[in-house]
Amino acid sequence: MPGDDWQQFANLRLLFSEQFTHPGTKLIFQGGEFGQREEWNHSVSLDWHLTEYAPHKGIQATMKALNKLYREEPALYKKQFSHETFEWLESNDQGNSVVSFLRKGETNKETLIVILNLTPAPREDYRIGVPLPGVWKVLFNSDKGEFGGSDYPTKGAVMTEEYGWHGKAFSISINLPPLSCLILKA
Repeated sequence: MPGDDWQQFANLRLLFSEQFTHPGTKLIFQGGEFGQREEWNHSVSLDWHLTEYAPHKGIQATMKALNKLYREEPALYKKQFSHETFEWLESNDQGNSVVSFLRKGETNKETLIVILNLTPAPREDYRIGVPLPGVWKVLFNSDKGEFGGSDYPTKGAVMTEEYGWHGKAFSISINLPPLSCLILKA
């Protein structure tokens, strides 16, 4: 994986965040849950000693938080193989390298917004179209310090504006940390 250690671990947190929020089965290989660097070898034990180091401990904490979120948010597990539970908001923003999509539950209140900043540059006041008016709260931020992130300042909640964007009647403006995933819920 390219980049320095911080970027590599941030990219791994971003990858796992995308996997957990995208429809379908969630699979990782042995050692992935703490960021093992060596290829798996059936003749030796996993490098569990790496969890003594902050970056690996951060990956482990990220996995724990994603598993918890997955169990608590029906939009992530109900009908996970149905096209009805997924909707792109933005998949063509090559200039900013940001991807965003909705994960839909059985009711509007279960809807989640997933925003992936795929570059090491933070994005200030990035606008996203949202399907519902009101306050959108950040449920998960892969850039949190406890995960090994930079703790880039972002709002914990944002109010919608009646400003159409991405084909939606409402939108929000939010700061996106570098190499990060934000998950929001109304």
